[in-house]
Amino acid sequence: MSSSPSLRELARTLGLSHTTVSEALRDNPRVRNETKQKVLKAAELAGYRRNPLAGALMSEIRRSRAGTFRGVIAIIDSDGLSKRTPNSSRYHREMILGATERAQELGFVGEVFVGQRDISATRLDSILQSRGIRGLLLLPVHDDPDFSHLNWAHYAGVYADYVIERPQLHSVCSDHYRALISGLNRLHALGYRRPGLVLQQHNDERLLNHWEAAFQAYVDHHADCTRLPPLILPEITREKFIAWFKKNRPDVVLCHRTEVLAWMEECGAEIPRSHGFCCLNVMTNNTPCSGLDLQPRVLGARGVEMVIAQIFRNEYGVPEIPSTTTIPARWVDGPTLPTLSNETPAPNLAGSHAPSISFVG
Repeated sequence: MSSSPSLRELARTLGLSHTTVSEALRDNPRVRNETKQKVLKAAELAGYRRNPLAGALMSEIRRSRAGTFRGVIAIIDSDGLSKRTPNSSRYHREMILGATERAQELGFVGEVFVGQRDISATRLDSILQSRGIRGLLLLPVHDDPDFSHLNWAHYAGVYADYVIERPQLHSVCSDHYRALISGLNRLHALGYRRPGLVLQQHNDERLLNHWEAAFQAYVDHHADCTRLPPLILPEITREKFIAWFKKNRPDVVLCHRTEVLAWMEECGAEIPRSHGFCCLNVMTNNTPCSGLDLQPRVLGARGVEMVIAQIFRNEYGVPEIPSTTTIPARWVDGPTLPTLSNETPAPNLAGSHAPSISFVG
């Protein structure tokens, strides 16, 4: 036998069929574990190296004979509608649409599994394996994600948010730091010099404080911006927001929640004439406003691409070195800020002080 035997030579040496050896090397669950281990050990001793180009070619030939269907990608939504607000559900729906559309384009079917926290690990594994499902796209969860209960030796998986530790999988998420820097640049071009950041604490901590870090870095490096203390609380209330707004007098507020618009107006702000509002995620609100589209549909599509790429490379299990892929945000013009264009000069809202308003209450 040569130093790098062919697949057929390896099969003859083991007394097995070419198909059995091929499927064992691709970790096909239909091959018995004892046979699989025997093949893997023999391949290692013989110095067998799989040719990925040949494998891809043969796979494509087999698929063209059988049609375009290549398998199912499970889109696992652990929280489900019952554990999310209606607004955040819109974000997840967009992500699911992007995932299912891209899966179909690549010859797969994206199937949504909802509320898997209520199903035992054994039961979920049984469902996935009985269906021959080997690719998992895990949608963001509100609390710390924990999918360690799955038997990851059988799956290729990607988490569609910033951090997952149990297990440490590849992930795809928005580039929140870059998104906020981009948004602040736009606000600066519009003339705002007293930006105020308002965050629910959980929304920042789950991203390792990327929102706050970007905000602080931006105002530190722009001498013409007044550094205002961010309002970061476990829960943003009307009373606490109004007290912060009156004390710090921001000329533009950056926040996820659009209910602060009414609170700003209670203080005498006229949006967008005297003050501006930038929504940090326009896909989590039904109120029309200016701000950042974190592109959940693109995130879902890219997540599916990453899962399918792992399947084609026969990469299953928890990766040795997990990676994070980030997607830039898109700016959306709306009624809460002036529109920045080449024809219209930016409004001059800046000066030594914030615009003059009359506080009410």
